[in-house]
Amino acid sequence: MHLLNGQTVLRSYDFGLGNQPVGHKQFEGDGKTPEGLYFIDRFNPRSRYHLSVGISYPNEQDKAYAAQFGRSAGSDIMFHGRGPEGNALAPRNRDWTAGCLALTDQEIEDVYAMLQPGVPVMLYA
Repeated sequence: MHLLNGQTVLRSYDFGLGNQPVGHKQFEGDGKTPEGLYFIDRFNPRSRYHLSVGISYPNEQDKAYAAQFGRSAGSDIMFHGRGPEGNALAPRNRDWTAGCLALTDQEIEDVYAMLQPGVPVMLYA
């Protein structure tokens, strides 16, 4: 993950993904991570994964696509730390989240401090 200021990379992070990391998230429970333009929309200082920062997934297009199949697009996609559970899982399986983007606890502290609601984030493989 790269945090950008215009075209300048401010910071780069390696991260864990959902347990099915290839392709754009389409449905609740598919284990994939959304790809595309989203916005920071919430912060959780009490996350079980240390800290978390929410993105605006699903957007209207995501909801409409899933609805065509009578399914939910899912929700609660976050950048988050590892916390105790993630620290146990991450060394054995890099792609352990349920579609979120997992950083180390120190890295999510940096990201949590840098971002604000409404900041656009572009997610892509």
